[in-house]
Amino acid sequence: MKFLDKAKSAAETAAQKAKEGVEDVQARKDLHGAYVELGKKTAELVDAGTLEHAELTPLVGRVAELRAKLEDAAESPAEPVSSGPPARPL
Repeated sequence: MKFLDKAKSAAETAAQKAKEGVEDVQARKDLHGAYVELGKKTAELVDAGTLEHAELTPLVGRVAELRAKLEDAAESPAEPVSSGPPARPL
């Protein structure tokens, strides 16, 4: 009976640690989401001229560059990867 008590205790401990791990992962995910929201709002405010800071200017510029790059990629047709004959199987 003592063996079963130890096994039950170990299982409960493992379950508690797993629960804490899940809570930690969720908290990290929530924090990341909050940073993303903060970044988007900051970029919007800088673009609107409401917020201005020298350290934000290059970051918002980088976001604008990436946004333009994605828009260009969406507008241009996909180029073929290779114009040669298909590779033969080994």
